[in-house]
Amino acid sequence: MSEINNNNPKSTSKYDVDGKPPLKEAIPLGLQHVLAMFAGNIAVPLIIGGALGLSVGEKTFLIQSAMLMAGIATFIQANRVGPVGANLPIVMGTSFGFVPTSIAIGKQFGLSGILGAAFVGGFFEAILGYFLKPLRKFFPPIVTGTVLLTIGLSLLPTGIKYFAGGVGAPDFGSLQNLGIGSLVLATIIFFNQYFKGILKMAAILIGITVGYVVSILMGKVDFTPVANASWFSIPTPLEYGMTFNGSAIIAMLILYIVTTVETVGDISGITMGGAGREATDKELSGGIIADGLMSSLAAIFNAFPNTSFSQNVGIVSLTGIMSRYVVTIGSVFLVLAALVPKLGAILAVMPQSVLGGAAVVMFAMITTSGIVLITKDELNQRNLLIVAVALGLGLGLGSVPEALQQLPKSVNLIFSGSGLVVSCIIALVLNIILPKEKKAAVKKSEVIAKAEAANI
Repeated sequence: MSEINNNNPKSTSKYDVDGKPPLKEAIPLGLQHVLAMFAGNIAVPLIIGGALGLSVGEKTFLIQSAMLMAGIATFIQANRVGPVGANLPIVMGTSFGFVPTSIAIGKQFGLSGILGAAFVGGFFEAILGYFLKPLRKFFPPIVTGTVLLTIGLSLLPTGIKYFAGGVGAPDFGSLQNLGIGSLVLATIIFFNQYFKGILKMAAILIGITVGYVVSILMGKVDFTPVANASWFSIPTPLEYGMTFNGSAIIAMLILYIVTTVETVGDISGITMGGAGREATDKELSGGIIADGLMSSLAAIFNAFPNTSFSQNVGIVSLTGIMSRYVVTIGSVFLVLAALVPKLGAILAVMPQSVLGGAAVVMFAMITTSGIVLITKDELNQRNLLIVAVALGLGLGLGSVPEALQQLPKSVNLIFSGSGLVVSCIIALVLNIILPKEKKAAVKKSEVIAKAEAANI
């Protein structure tokens, strides 16, 4: 990508990248970024921990780790260290894109298997960052959009299970659980549509808070683990260790490719929305390298892979605050929160139906984001075929994993589970091998179609 295009729109940012708003402005602006990403960041360890049957204490620890690494990764992105970091107001957090495959790996190899694969994959993404420019042509919107759509659709059943109370819950599907989930969902919709500013951006967090309070009043929350949790502790590195399995690593590597493309889009969104210019090659490369290395560091500290959070890109565009200083303050809040286990315990004992109400919205938004991305490419027969085959086989095999049970276990792990890896591979391969339609031929077919329609 070119360095800076002088024909781009002028910056509309109130504070530029190196601007420093006064603390009375910077602190609430930093908190605003934290509020926008907080629910999404803690949802991932809660969902994976729940799927793997982890205890409240273990989920509390994973939440601590997720907040700590989100803070550190955000700080590095906003304050470049050598080639690492974009030097932009990028907020990092635990990625939803890895959830389906992480659950599949975790059920076979445990947390250590997830963390080992994530550790290796992070270095792979960092290498992609160094060679980003020549690789970008392989990831047009039709490919990345299809993968994003598959991620959202794969996660929706998990969201509904939480909505009903969580698999294995004695009151699964009860009116109480469905009512709480519906209340959270309705609250999110209400604040998102009828409010502006911070209340609109924090709609998910507000919805979860309302659902949590109602659950407490209904007597559905046991605070014993909160009382037993300490006030201060530093997450211990390698608490669960790491194991390295070839099939798990391959599955993770494919997802890191997808994450790379997502981060490119987020960085471009920040520079265009906040500064009215394209992202430089240095910013893109540094951002991807930080994405990868911070994910490897996250694995050491028992956290799942990190990536840039798109909702915070929207905040930069909306507020016109491009300052790295603001995001740096937000990163400090995240690190401080990570050092207080009681906060993690409060979140860990939250009823699953509360999280489910928010998860349905978050997962559905991932799905619609994929649809929007797909439509950025021309929807001709070639591209529609790519989407159809990738979705058909990806979601199909994800729904019927026993169809691959005759394959070796290592191969089975790569291609079963969520079906996301299948969808990604098929979209990538078909985009490379299928001949592209010539624009002239497309225009001719459009003219013929219009003429035929006129004669009807």
